[in-house]
Amino acid sequence: MIEAAKLGTKETPIAKSQPSPNSINPEKKQADATKASWEKKEIRGIYLSRYQVTNNADEQTIRQRVRYYHSQGINTIIHGVWGNGCTMYNSKVMQQTLGFKSCPNEFNDQWLNWLIDEAHKQNMKVYAYFEKGIKIDKNSPIFDLAIRRKWIVPGVDRTYSGIEHYVLDVEIPEVAHLFRDISVEFVEKYPNIDAVQWDDYLGYYADLPGNVDRTKNLTNFVNQMITAMKKANPSVSFDICHHNPYWAKKYFAADWQNWKVDRVFIQAYNQANFATELIYAKKYNGVAITDKQLSRLKELIKNPQIKSILIFPLSGQPEQTASSVKSLVSP
Repeated sequence: MIEAAKLGTKETPIAKSQPSPNSINPEKKQADATKASWEKKEIRGIYLSRYQVTNNADEQTIRQRVRYYHSQGINTIIHGVWGNGCTMYNSKVMQQTLGFKSCPNEFNDQWLNWLIDEAHKQNMKVYAYFEKGIKIDKNSPIFDLAIRRKWIVPGVDRTYSGIEHYVLDVEIPEVAHLFRDISVEFVEKYPNIDAVQWDDYLGYYADLPGNVDRTKNLTNFVNQMITAMKKANPSVSFDICHHNPYWAKKYFAADWQNWKVDRVFIQAYNQANFATELIYAKKYNGVAITDKQLSRLKELIKNPQIKSILIFPLSGQPEQTASSVKSLVSP
Protein backbone atom coordinates (compact mmCIF):
# COMPACT_ATOMS: atom_id res chain seq x y z
CA MET A 1 0.00 0.00 0.00
CA ILE A 2 2.78 2.34 0.85
CA GLU A 3 4.61 1.64 -2.42
CA ALA A 4 1.38 2.04 -4.40
CA ALA A 5 0.70 5.37 -2.75
CA LYS A 6 4.15 6.60 -3.53
CA LEU A 7 3.85 5.46 -7.11
CA GLY A 8 0.48 7.07 -7.45
CA THR A 9 1.83 10.30 -6.14
CA LYS A 10 4.54 10.35 -8.79
CA GLU A 11 2.22 9.46 -11.63
CA THR A 12 -0.44 11.99 -10.67
CA PRO A 13 1.28 15.20 -9.62
CA ILE A 14 -0.79 17.86 -7.97
CA ALA A 15 -1.57 20.56 -10.50
CA LYS A 16 -0.33 24.04 -9.60
CA SER A 17 -2.90 26.76 -9.94
CA GLN A 18 -2.16 29.21 -12.76
CA PRO A 19 -3.32 32.83 -12.72
CA SER A 20 -6.16 33.55 -15.06
CA PRO A 21 -5.33 36.00 -17.86
CA ASN A 22 -8.15 38.11 -16.52
CA SER A 23 -6.52 38.33 -13.09
CA ILE A 24 -3.45 40.30 -14.32
CA ASN A 25 -3.17 43.58 -12.44
CA PRO A 26 -4.77 46.18 -14.77
CA GLU A 27 -2.67 48.95 -13.22
CA LYS A 28 0.54 47.12 -14.09
CA LYS A 29 -0.73 46.49 -17.59
CA GLN A 30 -1.48 50.19 -18.00
CA ALA A 31 1.92 51.16 -16.57
CA ASP A 32 3.68 48.82 -18.99
CA ALA A 33 1.75 50.33 -21.90
CA THR A 34 2.69 53.86 -20.79
CA LYS A 35 6.36 52.93 -20.55
CA ALA A 36 6.29 51.29 -23.97
CA SER A 37 4.65 54.37 -25.52
CA TRP A 38 7.20 56.66 -23.84
CA GLU A 39 10.09 54.64 -25.26
CA LYS A 40 8.61 54.95 -28.75
CA LYS A 41 8.89 58.74 -28.70
CA GLU A 42 11.59 59.85 -31.10
CA ILE A 43 12.98 62.43 -28.69
CA ARG A 44 12.62 62.27 -24.91
CA GLY A 45 14.54 65.40 -24.10
CA ILE A 46 15.45 67.50 -21.10
CA TYR A 47 16.80 71.05 -21.12
CA LEU A 48 19.88 71.82 -19.06
CA SER A 49 20.51 75.51 -18.59
CA ARG A 50 23.99 76.90 -19.12
CA TYR A 51 25.26 76.45 -15.57
CA GLN A 52 23.57 73.18 -14.60
CA VAL A 53 26.25 70.77 -15.78
CA THR A 54 29.41 72.83 -16.21
CA ASN A 55 30.21 74.53 -12.87
CA ASN A 56 33.88 73.61 -13.17
CA ALA A 57 32.87 69.93 -13.20
CA ASP A 58 35.51 67.33 -13.95
CA GLU A 59 35.24 64.62 -16.60
CA GLN A 60 33.97 61.92 -14.24
CA THR A 61 31.20 64.15 -12.90
CA ILE A 62 29.96 65.14 -16.34
CA ARG A 63 29.97 61.55 -17.59
CA GLN A 64 28.11 60.40 -14.47
CA ARG A 65 25.47 63.07 -15.01
CA VAL A 66 24.91 61.93 -18.58
CA ARG A 67 24.53 58.32 -17.43
CA TYR A 68 22.06 59.44 -14.78
CA TYR A 69 19.75 61.03 -17.36
CA HIS A 70 20.03 57.92 -19.49
CA SER A 71 18.95 55.81 -16.49
CA GLN A 72 15.85 58.01 -16.13
CA GLY A 73 14.69 57.26 -19.68
CA ILE A 74 15.96 60.46 -21.28
CA ASN A 75 17.50 60.02 -24.73
CA THR A 76 18.36 63.64 -25.59
CA ILE A 77 20.14 66.35 -23.60
CA ILE A 78 19.45 69.91 -24.78
CA HIS A 79 22.26 71.87 -23.16
CA GLY A 80 22.82 75.62 -23.08
CA VAL A 81 25.97 76.70 -24.92
CA TRP A 82 25.10 80.37 -25.42
CA GLY A 83 23.09 82.82 -23.41
CA ASN A 84 22.90 86.45 -22.28
CA GLY A 85 25.36 87.50 -24.95
CA CYS A 86 28.21 85.01 -24.46
CA THR A 87 29.34 81.45 -25.07
CA MET A 88 29.81 78.58 -22.62
CA TYR A 89 32.98 77.55 -24.40
CA ASN A 90 36.15 79.39 -25.32
CA SER A 91 35.37 81.28 -28.51
CA LYS A 92 37.77 83.02 -30.86
CA VAL A 93 34.85 84.95 -32.34
CA MET A 94 33.93 86.29 -28.90
CA GLN A 95 37.51 87.25 -28.20
CA GLN A 96 37.96 89.06 -31.51
CA THR A 97 34.57 90.78 -31.52
CA LEU A 98 33.90 91.51 -27.87
CA GLY A 99 37.25 91.29 -26.14
CA PHE A 100 36.67 88.22 -23.96
CA LYS A 101 36.48 84.54 -24.79
CA SER A 102 33.40 83.25 -22.94
CA CYS A 103 30.78 83.76 -20.27
CA PRO A 104 32.22 84.45 -16.79
CA ASN A 105 32.00 80.82 -15.68
CA GLU A 106 34.64 78.40 -14.42
CA PHE A 107 34.11 75.58 -16.87
CA ASN A 108 36.62 73.01 -18.00
CA ASP A 109 37.44 73.59 -21.65
CA GLN A 110 36.59 69.97 -22.51
CA TRP A 111 33.23 69.78 -20.73
CA LEU A 112 31.11 69.69 -23.87
CA ASN A 113 33.38 67.17 -25.58
CA TRP A 114 32.99 64.85 -22.59
CA LEU A 115 29.22 65.34 -22.53
CA ILE A 116 28.80 64.61 -26.24
CA ASP A 117 31.13 61.62 -26.11
CA GLU A 118 29.40 60.02 -23.13
CA ALA A 119 25.95 60.70 -24.55
CA HIS A 120 26.85 58.98 -27.81
CA LYS A 121 28.24 56.01 -25.87
CA GLN A 122 24.83 55.74 -24.19
CA ASN A 123 23.06 56.00 -27.55
CA MET A 124 21.81 59.46 -26.60
CA LYS A 125 21.94 62.72 -28.52
CA VAL A 126 23.06 66.21 -27.54
CA TYR A 127 21.49 69.40 -28.86
CA ALA A 128 23.23 72.73 -28.39
CA TYR A 129 20.73 75.14 -26.88
CA PHE A 130 21.19 78.81 -27.78
CA GLU A 131 19.46 80.00 -24.65
CA LYS A 132 18.06 83.55 -24.59
CA GLY A 133 18.85 83.83 -28.31
CA ILE A 134 19.13 87.44 -29.41
CA LYS A 135 18.09 88.84 -26.01
CA ILE A 136 20.19 90.00 -23.07
CA ASP A 137 19.53 91.53 -19.66
CA LYS A 138 21.48 94.01 -17.59
CA ASN A 139 23.59 91.20 -16.11
CA SER A 140 24.98 90.32 -19.53
CA PRO A 141 28.74 90.83 -19.81
CA ILE A 142 28.14 92.58 -23.13
CA PHE A 143 25.32 94.86 -21.95
CA ASP A 144 27.39 98.04 -21.62
CA LEU A 145 29.22 97.34 -24.86
CA ALA A 146 25.94 96.73 -26.70
CA ILE A 147 24.59 100.05 -25.39
CA ARG A 148 27.72 101.91 -26.47
CA ARG A 149 27.67 100.36 -29.93
CA LYS A 150 23.91 100.98 -30.26
CA TRP A 151 23.19 97.31 -30.89
CA ILE A 152 19.95 97.36 -28.88
CA VAL A 153 16.46 97.76 -30.32
CA PRO A 154 14.77 100.72 -28.55
CA GLY A 155 12.58 99.74 -25.64
CA VAL A 156 12.42 96.98 -23.04
CA ASP A 157 11.14 93.48 -23.83
CA ARG A 158 8.79 92.38 -21.03
CA THR A 159 7.52 89.19 -22.65
CA TYR A 160 7.90 87.41 -19.33
CA SER A 161 7.00 89.10 -16.07
CA GLY A 162 9.77 89.60 -13.56
CA ILE A 163 12.60 90.04 -16.04
CA GLU A 164 13.49 92.84 -18.43
CA HIS A 165 15.24 91.94 -21.66
CA TYR A 166 16.93 94.04 -24.29
CA VAL A 167 16.90 92.77 -27.86
CA LEU A 168 19.99 92.77 -30.04
CA ASP A 169 19.13 94.27 -33.42
CA VAL A 170 20.06 91.73 -36.10
CA GLU A 171 19.40 94.35 -38.79
CA ILE A 172 22.74 95.83 -37.76
CA PRO A 173 25.43 94.03 -39.82
CA GLU A 174 27.83 93.74 -36.87
CA VAL A 175 25.20 91.92 -34.80
CA ALA A 176 24.11 89.65 -37.65
CA HIS A 177 27.73 88.77 -38.41
CA LEU A 178 28.38 87.98 -34.74
CA PHE A 179 25.60 85.38 -34.62
CA ARG A 180 26.50 83.97 -38.02
CA ASP A 181 30.17 83.61 -37.07
CA ILE A 182 29.34 82.13 -33.65
CA SER A 183 27.09 79.55 -35.31
CA VAL A 184 29.74 78.57 -37.84
CA GLU A 185 32.46 78.45 -35.21
CA PHE A 186 30.36 76.26 -32.93
CA VAL A 187 29.51 73.53 -35.44
CA GLU A 188 33.13 73.46 -36.61
CA LYS A 189 34.48 73.30 -33.06
CA TYR A 190 31.99 70.57 -32.08
CA PRO A 191 31.41 68.61 -35.32
CA ASN A 192 29.73 65.71 -33.48
CA ILE A 193 26.93 67.80 -32.01
CA ASP A 194 23.59 66.39 -33.18
CA ALA A 195 21.60 69.61 -33.49
CA VAL A 196 21.47 73.31 -32.70
CA GLN A 197 18.24 74.61 -31.17
CA TRP A 198 16.96 78.16 -30.67
CA ASP A 199 13.75 79.05 -28.86
CA ASP A 200 11.18 81.85 -28.65
CA TYR A 201 13.88 84.35 -27.70
CA LEU A 202 14.57 84.40 -31.41
CA GLY A 203 12.00 87.09 -32.02
CA TYR A 204 10.96 90.70 -31.38
CA TYR A 205 8.13 91.22 -28.93
CA ALA A 206 5.21 93.12 -30.45
CA ASP A 207 4.99 95.59 -27.55
CA LEU A 208 8.37 97.14 -28.29
CA PRO A 209 7.91 100.86 -29.06
CA GLY A 210 7.61 102.19 -32.58
CA ASN A 211 5.29 99.54 -33.99
CA VAL A 212 8.03 98.43 -36.40
CA ASP A 213 7.44 95.28 -38.47
CA ARG A 214 10.73 93.37 -38.32
CA THR A 215 9.36 90.10 -39.68
CA LYS A 216 11.04 90.14 -43.10
CA ASN A 217 14.42 91.23 -41.77
CA LEU A 218 14.34 88.59 -39.03
CA THR A 219 13.55 85.92 -41.62
CA ASN A 220 16.45 87.04 -43.80
CA PHE A 221 18.81 86.99 -40.82
CA VAL A 222 17.79 83.51 -39.66
CA ASN A 223 18.02 82.01 -43.13
CA GLN A 224 21.47 83.51 -43.71
CA MET A 225 22.66 82.16 -40.35
CA ILE A 226 21.29 78.69 -41.10
CA THR A 227 22.83 78.67 -44.57
CA ALA A 228 26.25 79.57 -43.18
CA MET A 229 25.98 76.94 -40.44
CA LYS A 230 24.91 74.22 -42.88
CA LYS A 231 27.75 75.09 -45.21
CA ALA A 232 30.21 74.68 -42.34
CA ASN A 233 28.66 71.41 -41.11
CA PRO A 234 25.82 69.93 -43.20
CA SER A 235 25.20 67.08 -40.75
CA VAL A 236 23.94 69.33 -37.94
CA SER A 237 20.19 69.90 -37.67
CA PHE A 238 18.91 73.43 -37.04
CA ASP A 239 15.80 73.28 -34.87
CA ILE A 240 13.54 75.72 -33.08
CA CYS A 241 11.24 75.41 -30.10
CA HIS A 242 8.84 78.29 -30.53
CA HIS A 243 5.26 79.44 -30.20
CA ASN A 244 2.73 78.17 -32.69
CA PRO A 245 3.08 79.82 -36.11
CA TYR A 246 0.18 82.24 -35.62
CA TRP A 247 1.39 83.55 -32.25
CA ALA A 248 5.05 83.54 -33.29
CA LYS A 249 4.44 85.72 -36.35
CA LYS A 250 1.81 88.02 -34.82
CA TYR A 251 3.53 88.72 -31.50
CA PHE A 252 7.24 88.02 -32.13
CA ALA A 253 7.82 88.80 -35.84
CA ALA A 254 8.95 85.18 -36.07
CA ASP A 255 7.60 83.84 -39.34
CA TRP A 256 9.32 80.51 -38.77
CA GLN A 257 7.28 78.73 -41.41
CA ASN A 258 9.51 80.59 -43.88
CA TRP A 259 12.73 79.82 -42.02
CA LYS A 260 14.96 77.03 -43.30
CA VAL A 261 14.62 74.99 -40.11
CA ASP A 262 14.87 71.21 -39.95
CA ARG A 263 12.54 70.57 -37.02
CA VAL A 264 9.97 72.54 -35.04
CA PHE A 265 8.84 71.84 -31.48
CA ILE A 266 5.84 73.75 -30.19
CA GLN A 267 6.36 75.46 -26.84
CA ALA A 268 3.20 74.73 -24.86
CA TYR A 269 4.03 76.39 -21.55
CA ASN A 270 0.71 78.27 -21.53
CA GLN A 271 -1.78 76.12 -19.63
CA ALA A 272 -4.78 78.14 -20.78
CA ASN A 273 -3.90 77.59 -24.42
CA PHE A 274 -2.61 74.02 -24.06
CA ALA A 275 -5.24 72.24 -26.16
CA THR A 276 -4.69 74.63 -29.06
CA GLU A 277 -0.92 74.22 -28.86
CA LEU A 278 -1.31 70.45 -29.14
CA ILE A 279 -3.13 70.84 -32.45
CA TYR A 280 0.03 72.46 -33.81
CA ALA A 281 2.41 70.08 -32.02
CA LYS A 282 0.81 67.14 -33.85
CA LYS A 283 1.64 68.78 -37.18
CA TYR A 284 5.29 69.30 -36.39
CA ASN A 285 8.03 67.43 -34.53
CA GLY A 286 6.76 67.49 -30.98
CA VAL A 287 5.97 69.54 -27.91
CA ALA A 288 7.86 71.22 -25.06
CA ILE A 289 6.41 71.46 -21.55
CA THR A 290 7.78 72.56 -18.18
CA ASP A 291 8.19 70.50 -15.02
CA LYS A 292 5.09 72.28 -13.69
CA GLN A 293 3.05 70.53 -16.37
CA LEU A 294 4.05 66.93 -15.65
CA SER A 295 0.41 66.13 -14.93
CA ARG A 296 0.04 66.42 -18.72
CA LEU A 297 2.80 63.91 -19.42
CA LYS A 298 0.79 60.71 -19.59
CA GLU A 299 -1.76 62.13 -22.02
CA LEU A 300 1.10 63.28 -24.25
CA ILE A 301 2.81 59.90 -24.04
CA LYS A 302 -0.38 58.08 -25.00
CA ASN A 303 -0.93 60.32 -28.03
CA PRO A 304 0.83 58.71 -31.01
CA GLN A 305 0.59 61.97 -32.96
CA ILE A 306 2.99 63.62 -30.49
CA LYS A 307 6.29 62.41 -31.89
CA SER A 308 8.62 63.89 -29.27
CA ILE A 309 8.42 65.44 -25.80
CA LEU A 310 10.89 68.01 -24.45
CA ILE A 311 10.82 69.01 -20.79
CA PHE A 312 12.12 72.28 -19.38
CA PRO A 313 12.95 72.20 -15.62
CA LEU A 314 11.57 75.60 -14.71
CA SER A 315 12.39 74.83 -11.07
CA GLY A 316 16.11 74.76 -11.91
CA GLN A 317 16.39 71.17 -10.65
CA PRO A 318 16.79 69.00 -13.77
CA GLU A 319 17.87 65.83 -11.95
CA GLN A 320 14.75 65.94 -9.78
CA THR A 321 12.65 66.62 -12.87
CA ALA A 322 14.12 63.60 -14.67
CA SER A 323 13.41 61.45 -11.60
CA SER A 324 9.81 62.67 -11.50
CA VAL A 325 9.40 61.79 -15.17
CA LYS A 326 10.65 58.28 -14.60
CA SER A 327 8.30 57.85 -11.63
CA LEU A 328 5.35 58.86 -13.78
CA VAL A 329 6.36 56.63 -16.66
CA SER A 330 7.45 53.59 -14.61
CA PRO A 331 5.66 53.73 -11.24
